[in-house]
Amino acid sequence: MPLDDAQYPLGDVVDTAPARRPTRVVIPGTHVDLVPFDAAAHGPALYAAAHGPEKEAIWAYLPNGPYEDYAAFDANYQAAALRDDPLMFAIIDKASGVAVGHATYLRIDPANRTIEVGHILYTPALMRTPGGTEAMYLMARHAFETLGYRRYEWKCNALNAPSRRAALRYGFRFEGIFRHHMIVKGRNRDTAWFAMLEEDWPQLAVAFESWLAPANFDTEGRQIAPLSLLNAAALEVEGRTLRRASLEDLPAVEAVQHGAYARNRALLGVEPVPLLWDYARVFREREVWVLDGAAGLDGVLVLQLRADDLLTDSVAVSPMAQGGGVGNLLLAAGETRARALGRRTVRLYTGEPLSANIHWYRRKGYSIERVEQMPDRRLVHMAKTLD
Repeated sequence: MPLDDAQYPLGDVVDTAPARRPTRVVIPGTHVDLVPFDAAAHGPALYAAAHGPEKEAIWAYLPNGPYEDYAAFDANYQAAALRDDPLMFAIIDKASGVAVGHATYLRIDPANRTIEVGHILYTPALMRTPGGTEAMYLMARHAFETLGYRRYEWKCNALNAPSRRAALRYGFRFEGIFRHHMIVKGRNRDTAWFAMLEEDWPQLAVAFESWLAPANFDTEGRQIAPLSLLNAAALEVEGRTLRRASLEDLPAVEAVQHGAYARNRALLGVEPVPLLWDYARVFREREVWVLDGAAGLDGVLVLQLRADDLLTDSVAVSPMAQGGGVGNLLLAAGETRARALGRRTVRLYTGEPLSANIHWYRRKGYSIERVEQMPDRRLVHMAKTLD
């Protein structure tokens, strides 16, 4: 007799196809490459860089090290390089070709599609650099997009404040403390658990890629928008809160978009642009913000951070929320986001026949920059300079 979900809640039915096991492949990046660890090729430089004046700090929370000499280091890393779990990658600085750190996939569970990143060692040459952030982006992207995992974990000693800050900066969510979890180097270790899920990944990837973009760094190499801001989960505007969407919101986002834009078909004579989108791709390439209402989503805001501006790709209000000021709120939220991200120009576009939209945007301070003739329509491009 089948179990009654109402009486015995069992959780959502999920795809049971296993993920792929990670293998010894090269994962290329812009600043760094991840390559299968080779003790002979990578060990000498890594040993030297990790055993300088900062060695105690570098090895403080790792299960081994620092080492008395290279022979002890080499013996450990020769063995580590042969293991499949943990599977170790050297982090290679592309400019110098030198190993500047390592990281592993571990506790690899293809059946449950769960995998952890750990045994992370950054030498001073990698710390607080774009390459250090890129290495974690590359490993997460590979786990989700190539290997098909649905849960990506980060665990660290609960006393390791820098690691805990890094996890949050990268977009992992804190899940709790496992007390008396391990004994490491003769000391108790309570373990802090963090994770990101496949539903979270598309928007986290947008944040990583926006942070790594050349436009996010000034001529001195200093970041313009911090990663913690780019992957922020909430946007406060006029006493209300928009939240960053996850893939769990995709059906509801599509419903709001269709409800908001379908009525424009008659005026445009063609399908409105937002109804032509592949929304899974939108989630992976742009910021998607949603406004919760009493009976679902009241609104959807789609933004695209570009080198010199913030493009408001879509301001969509649910038909049930029309007339309640949600459109004004969403437009203001986009401008608030632009200011926070260091952009002083916001741009948007609308169909030329939608005169009511054009007049509304003008009242909000937008002016027409140009009209673009496309094969099937004319788009009016508008811009506003922020104070």
